[in-house]
Amino acid sequence: MAEPSLVNEGLQKAGQLQTLVTDYAAAFGVKILVAIAFWVIGRWLIGFAVRLVQRSLENQKVDPTVLRYLGSVITVTLNILLVVGILGYFGVQTTTFAALIAALGLAVGMAWSGLLANFAGGAFIIVLRPFKVGDFVSAGGVTGTIKEIGLFATAINTPDNVLTLVGNNKIFSDTIQNFTHNPFRRVDLKAQLSGAADYQAAIAALKGRIAAIPNVVAEPAVDVEILEFNLVGPVLAVRPYCHNDNYWQVYFDTNKTIKDVLGTDFPAPMPAQTVIVQQS
Repeated sequence: MAEPSLVNEGLQKAGQLQTLVTDYAAAFGVKILVAIAFWVIGRWLIGFAVRLVQRSLENQKVDPTVLRYLGSVITVTLNILLVVGILGYFGVQTTTFAALIAALGLAVGMAWSGLLANFAGGAFIIVLRPFKVGDFVSAGGVTGTIKEIGLFATAINTPDNVLTLVGNNKIFSDTIQNFTHNPFRRVDLKAQLSGAADYQAAIAALKGRIAAIPNVVAEPAVDVEILEFNLVGPVLAVRPYCHNDNYWQVYFDTNKTIKDVLGTDFPAPMPAQTVIVQQS
């Protein structure tokens, strides 16, 4: 009679264990589903909040560069808080998790000091604003149009249409040239004259023709002066002024004008040497 009772007792314990496992699995499954729901809804709310903040700042005419940077910072911060909240729902002590994040951040900071330096460089760029999105600059060894200023890198579109990412720290620690900041810039060209040419007539002709080129500004006036001399003759500095958007158009049109003016009414510059032969 003892054996059947042992079998019944074993079956009863197995049933209890199965019920316990089922209950735990069901509870854990519910938590997983709730966590997924929290993540999906939280991500949507984060996106909504970021868009709301950006729209509010846009109404206050805040610079687009600042908008993108603040949007990135807010998104990263709220995502971290969302992850901490989900872990807290699963029973993980958030204080321990915060200490772990701090320790992990210290370790990552030591290993990724360059990344943090780029982050700091981005913050300085936003505060000091040496340039903004849309400006044509030379920064970090790259020349082009600023497309975006990110948390760690700045996207620059070069004149040959190549998107280049440059670390913010490299940009901020190097020389920055902003060609868009001022209302005009100078085009620097040279023109070779023959030593037999009337340089005053050439200067007057070039000034008049170049000033008539489209998009050349009236003030400051076109500069055409003798820059230097070589064996051929005087070299003229030809310097019209224009807005940055019209730089290359004025550059090429000025070259054409130099050729048209000097190639028809003035002698061609030809290198010449005098050879003296002495007989003993």
